[in-house]
Amino acid sequence: MNIFLKKTKNALALFRIKQWSKNTFIFLPLFFGRKLTFLPELINTFLAFLAFSFVASSIYCLNDLLDVEDDKLHPKKCKRPIANGLISENLARFLIFLLFFASGSILFFANLPIQVACIILLYFVMNIAYCLKLKQIAIVDVIIISIGFVLRLFVGASAGNVKLSHWIVIMTFLLALFLAFAKRRDDFQIFIRSGVKARSNIARYNSEYINTVLSVIIAIVLVSYIMYTVSPEVITAFGSDYIYITSIFVVLGLLRYLQVTIVDEKSGSPTDILFNDRFIQLSILGWILTFVYFLYL
Repeated sequence: MNIFLKKTKNALALFRIKQWSKNTFIFLPLFFGRKLTFLPELINTFLAFLAFSFVASSIYCLNDLLDVEDDKLHPKKCKRPIANGLISENLARFLIFLLFFASGSILFFANLPIQVACIILLYFVMNIAYCLKLKQIAIVDVIIISIGFVLRLFVGASAGNVKLSHWIVIMTFLLALFLAFAKRRDDFQIFIRSGVKARSNIARYNSEYINTVLSVIIAIVLVSYIMYTVSPEVITAFGSDYIYITSIFVVLGLLRYLQVTIVDEKSGSPTDILFNDRFIQLSILGWILTFVYFLYL
């Protein structure tokens, strides 16, 4: 029994369940479309979330399988289940198939629009290309990550039958780009300290370049978000002139993340920051609760 529990724990670590928090972007179209309380749409979106999460976990498994030799040399990634020998490569291959099969089963049996399956398949194929080649190309690698977040939005919009605003697509892409570059900064810092390359394209990045890019992106995000909150279409849709108040939480959250990235140099895992940084958690909670008030109360 203990051996089974240990293997299950190792498998879950390989699946990176914490990373499923990224897939909550799938619920954003439903949330902003005022359909979060509509049970059929909520169920469909949840099923789409599960299907997408299983596929995402299969990609994590594939990535760890392909990078196992490099991960063994990395100060952090060496603790991953395949790299440290807790899960064999053959078992990892079986788990990739199992996860993909589980996702396909949900999509086949659930009453979801065909677009959901097509978008998830596109995400899967795109990330296979990322794992095999594209992650080795500087800038292209972060663009692929950002597109992945946008695809999450389209999955949620299709599952919940919600029309996406161009604003949410643009800002999601930019936010994901910001997080991806912050992660590359952490990779570069590890390379400087230990000489270990987290990825082969790390030589095409440096602190000055990444800091400049982060500054530019955060400025664009903040300006875009403020323009969004004061745009006539948003004021009309939400029936309030006070949506701009939510900008406070966006500014606080981004500035804190920039501090964690540049001052603390701990931007290697956006998910770990999300789960451990109280300042960012409170910023996100304030942002969500403010929108709940405007949309549902």
